[in-house]
Amino acid sequence: MFWPMLAIALGFLGIAVLGVLGIKVFLEVQRLGRQVARTTERITQAAEELETAAVGLARTGETLR
Repeated sequence: MFWPMLAIALGFLGIAVLGVLGIKVFLEVQRLGRQVARTTERITQAAEELETAAVGLARTGETLR
C-alpha cells in the first residue's frame, strides 16, 4: 500500500511543479511582449524623427560631409 500512495503523491507533486513552471513561463512571455511593444513604439518614433530631419535637410539642399 505504501508504493501506490507514494506514486500518487509524486505524480501530484510533478503536476504541481509543472503548473508553477507554466505560470512562470506565462508571466515572462507577457513581460517580453510588453517590452517588444515598447521597443516597437520607440523604433517608430525614431523613424518619424529621422524622416522629419531628412525632409528638413532636403529642403535646405545641404549635403552631409
